[in-house]
Amino acid sequence: MAAKNKGKVDLELHAIPLQHQADETSTPQIPGHEEIRRRAYEIYLERGGLPGDELDDWHRAERELQKLALFTRDWNRVQQRVAPTPRAEIDIRPMQAKERGNQ
Repeated sequence: MAAKNKGKVDLELHAIPLQHQADETSTPQIPGHEEIRRRAYEIYLERGGLPGDELDDWHRAERELQKLALFTRDWNRVQQRVAPTPRAEIDIRPMQAKERGNQ
């Protein structure tokens, strides 16, 4: 009987990360072909416009844009989780009334 419960607990523990992964993959993380092409061209110009490293430029552009997409996704997730904290208000009226009573 203990073996049945153990299996059920394991399934419940593994179900949570799968749902979390599904949420993460629902947002686009792969930069588009045109976006990569533009960035690769910028890299080509940055290195003086010399031919011969086009494939390296393309791969570098892909890596940079993927990192940017992941950073943006994570940043947006953090911003959604962080709720603005309410400002603490201090009521000084009772303190003033107490001071008047001592005078």
